[in-house]
Amino acid sequence: MRAAALAAAVMAGPGAAQDFDAVGALFAERCVICHSGEDAPLGLRLDTLDGVLAGSENGPVVRAGDAASPLLQRLRGEAEPQMPLDGPPFLDPEQIALVEGWVMAGMPAGSLAPAPAAERRRPAPGEPVLWPDVQPILLKACIKCHSDNSKLGAPPEGLRLDSLAHVLAGGDRLAVLPGNPEMSELWRRITGLATPRMPFDGPPWLPEDDIRLIRDWIAQGAPDDAGRPAPIPEGARIRLRGVLTGAAEIDGAAFVIDGGTRVDDRTRIGDQAEMRGVVQADGTVRAERFRDR
Repeated sequence: MRAAALAAAVMAGPGAAQDFDAVGALFAERCVICHSGEDAPLGLRLDTLDGVLAGSENGPVVRAGDAASPLLQRLRGEAEPQMPLDGPPFLDPEQIALVEGWVMAGMPAGSLAPAPAAERRRPAPGEPVLWPDVQPILLKACIKCHSDNSKLGAPPEGLRLDSLAHVLAGGDRLAVLPGNPEMSELWRRITGLATPRMPFDGPPWLPEDDIRLIRDWIAQGAPDDAGRPAPIPEGARIRLRGVLTGAAEIDGAAFVIDGGTRVDDRTRIGDQAEMRGVVQADGTVRAERFRDR
């Protein structure tokens, strides 16, 4: 019903009177994956009319009859960061005109009873974790920096976290090694094993259950929405810095040292160490260089 309302409203054009039926459908499609639930950024919930009217921690985001309302400025890119945060693509002009028309018309409620967006049940420890379980965490906490819409101008180290393909592709180096959280830079950064700890604007850091969920997802092979594990990124490069916890292990992440490994120092358990290596076809990591930090 919401999808039909949205399609009809966009086809009607920006001059047609709009109500929250169509606007709510648009928000459900593009906004509520972040702006819903207790962890909505700045407390702004766009999954109900009441949530939209309540605004954020910074105050109202829409004001009846005001084309300069903060939400409209964000949608048009007149204030940063432009929304939706996972754009581009952003909303097209017809969709922005739909929201503006609703605001200028006095923000009528419409005929649909506002209802919160259905939230996906969070997997319990030991249950399968899929990409749709992890995606909302990254969208809410990470893509303000790690996307093409980065508030920094470009995603740090080229790492984008706005889609599964981008997460698996990594940036300057691998972010996720399917099946191996300890060797995955994403998990190491959100736990503080690697620095700087993420999210960069923390504390607060991610809640422990969010960290657990991301770890379980990686450990299970970083599966997509259909449960298919991600392929092993053979040839991908790894840089690991931390405490030596075994003869060939940093912070619990084991690697292989062989005759081709350049060993620069005699490192002892408990010392700070660095390993640079390459992912092998079986998912192991062969060290190319190993040294003290």
